[in-house]
Amino acid sequence: MPPWFRNFLHLSTSAISKHSSSLHRQTTISPPLSLSYSFSRFISTQPSVPEASRYSGLGPTKPDEKPRVVVVGSGWAGCRLMKGIDTKLYDIVCVSPRNHMVFTPLLASTCVGTLEFRSVAEPIGRIQPAISREPGSYFFLANCTGLDTDNHVVHCQTVTEGADSLDPWNFKLSYDKLVIASGSEPLTFGIKGVQEHAIFLREVYHAQEIRRKLLLNLMLSDVPGVTEEEKSRLLHCVVVGGGPTGVEFSGELSDFIIKDVHQRYAHVKDYINVTLIEANEILSSFDDRLRKYATKQLVKSGVRLVRGVVKDVQPQKIVLSDGTDVPYGLLVWSTGVGPSPFIKNLELPKAPGGRIGIDEWLRVPSAQDVFSIGDCSGFLESTGKTVLPALAQVAERQGKYLANQLNRMGKASGGHANAAKDMDLGEPFVYKHLGSMATLGRFKALVDLRQSKEAKGVSMAGFVSWFIWRSAYLTRVLSWRNRFYVAINWATTFVFGRDISRI
Repeated sequence: MPPWFRNFLHLSTSAISKHSSSLHRQTTISPPLSLSYSFSRFISTQPSVPEASRYSGLGPTKPDEKPRVVVVGSGWAGCRLMKGIDTKLYDIVCVSPRNHMVFTPLLASTCVGTLEFRSVAEPIGRIQPAISREPGSYFFLANCTGLDTDNHVVHCQTVTEGADSLDPWNFKLSYDKLVIASGSEPLTFGIKGVQEHAIFLREVYHAQEIRRKLLLNLMLSDVPGVTEEEKSRLLHCVVVGGGPTGVEFSGELSDFIIKDVHQRYAHVKDYINVTLIEANEILSSFDDRLRKYATKQLVKSGVRLVRGVVKDVQPQKIVLSDGTDVPYGLLVWSTGVGPSPFIKNLELPKAPGGRIGIDEWLRVPSAQDVFSIGDCSGFLESTGKTVLPALAQVAERQGKYLANQLNRMGKASGGHANAAKDMDLGEPFVYKHLGSMATLGRFKALVDLRQSKEAKGVSMAGFVSWFIWRSAYLTRVLSWRNRFYVAINWATTFVFGRDISRI
């Protein structure tokens, strides 16, 4: 061994030893200041304090502190709001059972491997960096369980998973401004068995479950000993709901079958089928010409369209209202959305359909400093406005508008609780529909740029529409990081095909 190398090892070992000794002395005397300060804000160190009260939460802000905006939810509305809030004026606290936003228009593509799951998930800390950096801003993985509007307090319960995790506990958050943007939940219309046997398509874990189930059925159907009848059932994919989500998933699935399954599962390629069940017309909000085009393309791709109403959902088949049995191996449910139990239980005025009632400035009139945006809110009948559709563009536009309103309040010294009672909020919120898009697979898509179903405007279908669809959504992905992921995934899929690994 060369002398210079022996000297280098000796010096390195001495330096590490001194550093370790110094670190040991430091930690035995007192913990680091930042760690001690962080824990002291939430956990009392007095031994006489009961265990249940150790996690008390965040108390009211002081007059010399920045006011606190509590945002319930991390969907399109809540994330666009947090992105637009001026963090020099406010501290932001987000409460949600997930720490990311889902770019839902591209979620169907992840089910069949066109895109990776992380390509459609944007962490909250990237959307609003202050939540990760500022001392008064936080993200809490929790559900909101109650609301005390008189005392400006939100009641929450932590989200925990697994047998070895902590038991959930309750805590409280005081707010100066509260924005309820908790979204909605899938509608089941009270049909028995939907919750137990169907898979929804609203979250990343839904897409992961669909992908694992689809690939599992493909592999099991290729194993010796499976009967012809069982093989047909395992490879029958049923989609209930002919809205944009159901049509896009059916298109992606048929494209996956034609391009990948027929090549890589040659022994069972003739057994796999897709059935789309809709009670009325598919894509009812689109132009009639586009609906006919979509129907033609789906049928051409091998999708079987069935007009019917689901009466019962059983473990291996669904029963329609006319008594027809439809066996399935994979059942995806996408029949629309409605208010969640949390929204229904809030003692706040309700809009038609059970959403939280709001005025033209997105305020909850009966509760001071409480706002609601996104799928969980709707205009009160007294405003004379119709309830807006549960669309991402509605939620995003409301989030942007409310962020500007809160910034105006903060600059006018109205950010603290009860400080903006008589403040002029300016122009009310006005929504203008920018149009709708849907992909059908096989380089086909629909683009309907009319502001309403009755209005006149541009509507097109085909390859050009597919290119517009991809270009538009690529620019709407929130971060350059995810835009890069999506572009690379699309290019990789085009050249090498979809990944069929069941991970």
